[in-house]
Amino acid sequence: MQHTDPANSTADSDRRTFLAGVAAFAGAAGATVAPRAAAAAGAPAASGAPHRHSFRLSALAPQLVTRAGSRTQVTDREFPALRGMSLYKLAIGIGCFREPHWHANADELGYCTAGELLVTMFSSGNRRDAFRVRAGEMYLVPSGSFHALENVGSSRAEVVVAFSHERPEDFGISGAVGCMSAAVMGNAWGLDASAVAGITHAPVDVVFDKSDGPTEVPASADAANEWRFAVEAAKPLIANAFGSARLARKDTWPALRTQSMYSLRLGGEGMREPHWHPETAEMGYVLAGRSRMTVKSPFDGPGSVDTYEIGPGDMYFIPKGYPHHIENLGSDELHFLIFFDRAMPEDIGFTAGIPAFPRRIVAPTLGTTAAALPRYPELAADAMIVRKRNPTEV
Repeated sequence: MQHTDPANSTADSDRRTFLAGVAAFAGAAGATVAPRAAAAAGAPAASGAPHRHSFRLSALAPQLVTRAGSRTQVTDREFPALRGMSLYKLAIGIGCFREPHWHANADELGYCTAGELLVTMFSSGNRRDAFRVRAGEMYLVPSGSFHALENVGSSRAEVVVAFSHERPEDFGISGAVGCMSAAVMGNAWGLDASAVAGITHAPVDVVFDKSDGPTEVPASADAANEWRFAVEAAKPLIANAFGSARLARKDTWPALRTQSMYSLRLGGEGMREPHWHPETAEMGYVLAGRSRMTVKSPFDGPGSVDTYEIGPGDMYFIPKGYPHHIENLGSDELHFLIFFDRAMPEDIGFTAGIPAFPRRIVAPTLGTTAAALPRYPELAADAMIVRKRNPTEV
């Protein structure tokens, strides 16, 4: 069994070694760790604003690549804007697994984007769970719960994972057992130290490895389980000709504690109206399509506005209360995974928020007169997803 330490990354001169590792994961033999990508590779997208809210995750090489899987992580080290949230992308090869592990300081909320995973959990009260997650389904692992992800499908499995901390702490069973002496582990299992001499004795996590035997999926793996949620099969909160939003939040998935997720789709004429979230930050990941966003930071001047474009594989982060919008720049469907750091996120939009105030106040605030102020709809509730009536600005 090979141990791979992501902290001991190779130098930039070993780029060829990294490429060999990528090739190995694609199907060739061998395993290696990817070098740390240069800071510019996944840096916040240039926008001229001092507070940059987007991150070119699509340009960031995985920090860990082995024969069994890869991990790309975005914490506040890579994306300094992050607060209370972070995002990982995992890929697990056929017949391989993410080792049993736990996170000391963060809940884990995963969305399967490809393949099939068997999630096995051991949690407080000696509770045991094992359930299958397919593309378009989600899983939740509370902080500290022991869990593993195993590819039980016929193709590579991929998952986007959001954590409830900007720098999640990770403990694998390989390193946790490896830091104990043979005598200690022998005592725990009621064995002589000589009987456990052949197991790992290094405090470094394996992270990914290949299963030593055929995959076995319990008969109950597809039964209802509180830690799994089929978000894409859920009825959308809103669905119109311009887009839809399906919600994984406390009222639809009671197991959620510190996080939630919206699966947002916008058609070619769709736009998420300008809005903000009073009590939650927002971290988004682009699955498909190209988008433009504008975010206002809490100070005046040209640098307070950050407008940027993001595409598949990119992400962004918006602190709570910051106004922003999302618009589809193409004719194809735009699909976002939007994670929040509250189990029940709420938002305030321009479409219902502005009409809540009399026109005699709104008009001078917006630099015009009550007579000249546009006759916007007097909505009682936010529209949320609206039509792009005007052509996209260049």
